Amino acid sequence: MQIPQKPPQLSDLRREIDEAGRFSAVFGAYTEGIAGDKYSHWDKLRHLKPPGDLSHREWWFAIRSYRLNQQKPITLGDIGGKRFSYALADPIPEGLQQIDLGAGGRLQMPDPITNPETKDQYLVGSLIEEAITSSQLEGAATTRLVAKEMIRAGRKPADRSERMILNNFLTMQRIGKLKAEPLSADLVFDIHRQVTQGTLDDPSAAGRFRRADERIDVGDDYGTVFHEPPPAEQLERRVRAMCDFANGKTPGTFVHPMIRSIILHFWLAYDHPFVDGNGRTARALFYWSMLRHGYWLCEFISISEIIRKAPARYGRAFLYTETDDNDLTYFLLYHLHVIRRAIDQLYEYVKRKTEQLQALERELRGIAVLNHRQRALISHALRHPHHRYTIESHRCSSNVVYQTARADLLDLAKRGLLVKEKAGRRWLFTPAHDLNERLRTSS
Repeated sequence: MQIPQKPPQLSDLRREIDEAGRFSAVFGAYTEGIAGDKYSHWDKLRHLKPPGDLSHREWWFAIRSYRLNQQKPITLGDIGGKRFSYALADPIPEGLQQIDLGAGGRLQMPDPITNPETKDQYLVGSLIEEAITSSQLEGAATTRLVAKEMIRAGRKPADRSERMILNNFLTMQRIGKLKAEPLSADLVFDIHRQVTQGTLDDPSAAGRFRRADERIDVGDDYGTVFHEPPPAEQLERRVRAMCDFANGKTPGTFVHPMIRSIILHFWLAYDHPFVDGNGRTARALFYWSMLRHGYWLCEFISISEIIRKAPARYGRAFLYTETDDNDLTYFLLYHLHVIRRAIDQLYEYVKRKTEQLQALERELRGIAVLNHRQRALISHALRHPHHRYTIESHRCSSNVVYQTARADLLDLAKRGLLVKEKAGRRWLFTPAHDLNERLRTSS
């Protein structure tokens, strides 16, 4: 990924326009609403065709002047103290409304998500997906299949990558319980500590600010530095200001709660207050904020899965903001797209699962005595005939207590649908080799 070209200074452009006697032509483009502007950064706009007889530099002057009149400042400042700001540019208002209806309300919600008997399966699945992909964004190398098996089986992590993923899973589980608490530096430390436990070269760095002697830059493997975070001596003050913003104390004007959540994500990532784990902590704080503001469906989506498919776009959203006068609108537009795509993906996933469940229910005619958890397990077993289930894996997948999970599996073994065997102190349950035939003949 390359660092985008910084836009030319407005003062330089104004002087050029005045000297060329072009102010009227440029002002005309400004008053016409900046034809063709889709909130492109200068790095992209300089390759597009300007409207009318404007040059690229004149076009940019008109666009940037128009945007400045729409900007709403927040309390986050860069290293030099210049404030960040954002504009409610199209299509941000439309995106906010769509997500408000889709993630905060219950209109047109998929039944499996609102049904108390099935929603826990989707919740656990989404938490696992977010844990895996968020960790992969930070370098975890474990495959999705192995990671899912580790979490569902309840086994200990085998390496650092698996530890990162398990930490993320446990953190995401806990975020839902922390949503009622106001954000504080101690809570940020607590989240960071859980995210990084057992994964840092220096274990003492978990849950504390980076020190002045721990220089942190955001860059690539080729020595390119994309971002230099604020110095360590500023971090206590900056995180305190971040918490005030997250808790709605600042600024004095209304900030849409979703915009507040997205900016919180940017804020912690920009400050990079820790030696490692900043990205995972930033995304966890986004989820905390969204759930705190009532966007309950966000517990069922994975933004990291969408980000991981095109990580360069994620990085550019940060760089566009930093290189264009601290304009957060770029990051807002990107993040709203990610949220909407994650919600769409959830609906697509639920639709596929619903179709599978309907097919399963046709196959399971005659054994209606099985509960919804047992039917889900048998559905999985039909597609994974060599999979091994434990009481702990079933407990975790179904989000039930140990006794309930044990009763489910023992009942399936009694019916001959699973085979029970002892391995050390644990019981293992595997699908019967003729499971399809047994399902057809069971009553």
